[in-house]
Amino acid sequence: MNDEKQAIATASAPAAIGPYSQAVRAGGLLYTSGQIGLEPDTGQLVSGGIEAQTRQVFENLKAILEAGGTSLNRVVKTLVFLKSMGDFATMNIVYGQYLAFDGTVAPARSTIEVSRLPKDALVKIEVIALAP
Repeated sequence: MNDEKQAIATASAPAAIGPYSQAVRAGGLLYTSGQIGLEPDTGQLVSGGIEAQTRQVFENLKAILEAGGTSLNRVVKTLVFLKSMGDFATMNIVYGQYLAFDGTVAPARSTIEVSRLPKDALVKIEVIALAP
């Protein structure tokens, strides 16, 4: 087993601002940092509420995973942070379109309501995926 860790970075997702990586590959897994609904080009939170933010989160995660040589269909675990559990149903619909569509094994998931997220985002998601 490879004990090395490798940082993953892509310009197709918001840059890491601070002492962290967009993702790290280690031991056959890729661990992403939590993503909020920032547009990579502008660094601004997308407008349109929980649905739009959740879609942007998954587009950011998709770009990071692809930069690491893997994909959303190889995600085995997710951690979802919601500003309001009242947004769960809408987030869950979008989540299903990206991670739990017909014919896939949905990843294990934890969902937590939090009091505040960076840039006052409504949702933040991190994932662990199988990686080559």
